[in-house]
Amino acid sequence: MTKSSETDQAAMQTPPVVTPAAWEQARLQMLVKEKAQVRARDALAAERRRMPWMAVDKPYVFEGPNGKVGLRDLFEGRRQLIVYRAFFEPGVFGWPDHACRGCSLGADQVSHLSHLNQRDTTLVYASRAPQPDIARLKARMGWEMPWYTITDSFDADFSVAEWHGHNVFFRDGDKIFRTYFVNSRGDEAFGTIWSYLDITPLGRQEVWEDSPAGYPQTPPYKWWNWHDNYDAEATTNSKWDQVTDAGVKAFRKAAEEERKAT
Repeated sequence: MTKSSETDQAAMQTPPVVTPAAWEQARLQMLVKEKAQVRARDALAAERRRMPWMAVDKPYVFEGPNGKVGLRDLFEGRRQLIVYRAFFEPGVFGWPDHACRGCSLGADQVSHLSHLNQRDTTLVYASRAPQPDIARLKARMGWEMPWYTITDSFDADFSVAEWHGHNVFFRDGDKIFRTYFVNSRGDEAFGTIWSYLDITPLGRQEVWEDSPAGYPQTPPYKWWNWHDNYDAEATTNSKWDQVTDAGVKAFRKAAEEERKAT
């Protein structure tokens, strides 16, 4: 620790130091509020799944690694699509070596996409930079998400011409609908599979969720897999069934004991 950091820490008004028992009591008090926040988040996601949809009829065109593609192609055959508008283009700070620092920080947080794909959802990035520059940037930064070039008014039409944002779409055959949009500080939490699925119209697609009738739902944990094993393992492994069943039983027992204690 440097002398300056020691001085800074001495000036900090830190919380009191307590006994292990007092610390545990404080943690449990905080846990009550944290669980309430989780339940509120789940309720908000349930309400989001019931938001109205907006039909997308305009034929948008993007440039991809293999040429021109339409918005429908970005789904890669899946029903749900999340498009993040990243700023990487002439005029943006960092060009041509880097994308926007904020967008780059977000890109560094993106988890392995195979898990998201398993829930019928595709995540892509879109910028106005040409494809050769995007390929160079992805290779330099180690990013693997699909990344397209905007060629028309897509960014202006979906509120991301000047600032970043996530647009969510749903595909029903040839029909495409805009179902949600989030930007500003709402973007900062994205990266995990759960943060993405919670803004999609189908959600996490697990049986505990409050979703409209007829929405696809499967037992939690059962569908989880190693990211390199989804294609190889067509059905749930029986050993993983045993592990998840034991986990659910233990969680329910702990929740019941906690309920009785309060």
